[in-house]
Amino acid sequence: MSERANASVIPFKVEDEPEDEMAEQGSIENPAERLQLSEAVRMAEAIVFASAEPVSEKQLAARLPEGVNIAAAMADLQQIYAKRGVNLVRVGDAWAFRTAGDLAFLMSRDSVQQRKLSRAALEVLAIIAYHQPVTRAEIEDIRGVETSKGTLDTLLETEWVRMRGRRRTPGRPVTYGTTDAFLDHFALEEIRDLPGMEELKGAGLLSTRMPANFSMPVPPADPDALAEDEDALTDIDLEELGLLTPRVTEE
Repeated sequence: MSERANASVIPFKVEDEPEDEMAEQGSIENPAERLQLSEAVRMAEAIVFASAEPVSEKQLAARLPEGVNIAAAMADLQQIYAKRGVNLVRVGDAWAFRTAGDLAFLMSRDSVQQRKLSRAALEVLAIIAYHQPVTRAEIEDIRGVETSKGTLDTLLETEWVRMRGRRRTPGRPVTYGTTDAFLDHFALEEIRDLPGMEELKGAGLLSTRMPANFSMPVPPADPDALAEDEDALTDIDLEELGLLTPRVTEE
């Protein structure tokens, strides 16, 4: 196509562009707003870089100037680091810097080798991830075998699993759920990013001959929200579970 033909096409596209899109682009290109956003990106970069733990958007909003578009700032920062050796990744509702996936092999010599989880622990972890909130009795019902306290203790020690509440049933059993550390380790932005049935079959983790009535559980949209039949853990509960030092009553 000739240069003249190209020139005749360009004005047509510009004139056909919707007014609302042009207005949106104009606001994005506003020098003052761009300067404010650029400074917010630099500040967010410093905050996340200096933190040993993923930084939530709520924490960022509390430390960045008022009125900053957090989502836009983090999107810009994520794009900046997209092709670098370190990437900005989302962990639940938080952000963290992580080594680029294709360069992970460079860190293997220096990484601390964790002990491998037993088959039972992996099964329990998968059940908790997909069925949360779930009690020990419900885990045993799904597995068809008894689950030892040691298996749950091991998962709690990894900090991939947490005690999240108590079920409103006789005995008020403890409910279990996953943590942001679980999402971080398995490179998931949110719990709904867990692989589905077809993905598990493709990876050879599910038999191709599944029962006709078999269905995959759908992880909760918000794993931190309490279920209708679930109560939050109180200080008394934490003391009973050994998660909080008992208070000493003065005589």
